[in-house]
Amino acid sequence: QNVITAMITPFKGDLTIDEMKYREFIRYQINNGCQPLTMGTTGESATLSHEEHHIAMDIAIDEAKKSGKDPFVLAGAGSNSTKEAISLCQYAEKAGADGCLVVVPYYNKPVQHSLIDHFSAVADSVSLPIILYNVPSRTSIDMSAATVARCAEIDNIAVIKEATADMNRACDIIRQTPDNFAVMSGDDFTCMPLVLLGGTGVISVSSNVNPKGMSDLMNAALAGDVVKAREIQYQLFPLMQSMFFDTNPVPAKKALELMGKIKSGTPRQPLWEIGPDALAPLTETLKAQGLI
Repeated sequence: QNVITAMITPFKGDLTIDEMKYREFIRYQINNGCQPLTMGTTGESATLSHEEHHIAMDIAIDEAKKSGKDPFVLAGAGSNSTKEAISLCQYAEKAGADGCLVVVPYYNKPVQHSLIDHFSAVADSVSLPIILYNVPSRTSIDMSAATVARCAEIDNIAVIKEATADMNRACDIIRQTPDNFAVMSGDDFTCMPLVLLGGTGVISVSSNVNPKGMSDLMNAALAGDVVKAREIQYQLFPLMQSMFFDTNPVPAKKALELMGKIKSGTPRQPLWEIGPDALAPLTETLKAQGLI
């Protein structure tokens, strides 16, 4: 699983899940070499109910299985409540997901040993592989390399999505964890250098918009073709930047609306439509990339 797309969730005009467009979007990802992640941050997990989480998981797993390409379906199942995270992971396992992405608990600010207890409890509740997700810009807590190493000792904690954009940190995690523990970038612009340092791929926002480009980038980097990987990196770099002209997933959803992949790019509040100051450069970038 070189590129896992942190998928947006398509909505209808009334901001309910658009199942038809969601299924089309999952096929778009799989057919272009990316694996689907449902109900991550980019999927607006914070403003969808648990029932909607279940619906999204069911749709993604069902549609992926129909593809005939044996994709890896990752379910976002994190919470700042250990009990809720366990419940979401257990549902994902019953639904047929291949793994669970579990974010560092946000808002309540657990200390490092409490993070170990949290992830241990979640991992013990299911047999699925658990992917840790460290994103201190959103959670306010930074999971240390030493804490990651302790969690990596647990059998089914298999991967970390490291979204600090800190290569020093990434090196420290790779150095302290077993060879079979995978480190994936959580920041598109760091995925190529991270692979060259020993990372295994990326959980990507940009691949929502250009899945083939991100897949080509990771395939080149993992094959050791540095010249080709660097060329693709710089080709995609303006797109990577454009995905954060506004709060994620606002630019990605608007881009996909402009591309005709979804009906509406409007997210749920408190996020809202992209502003004109960000829309103009986003549109220019998509045109320059040949996406619209």
